Amino acid sequence: MENPTNVTTCPKCLGTDLGKGKHSGYAVMSPVNKKMSLGSDIEYILCTDCGYIIESYVTKPEKFKGSL
Repeated sequence: MENPTNVTTCPKCLGTDLGKGKHSGYAVMSPVNKKMSLGSDIEYILCTDCGYIIESYVTKPEKFKGSL
């Protein structure tokens, strides 16, 4: 997934050098009421100057439909 909101500046330090990262290993988000779902990876847009995580999102949001 590309940068979904087109963020270009860090709100904390006003840096403009941003990067994208993701959790590794077992760090996935799973729907609360779907026991057999494998969930989705979590990705982040972050500032490479100060390390501030600007936003986070799941890569497969469709897995969470009907989870409320």
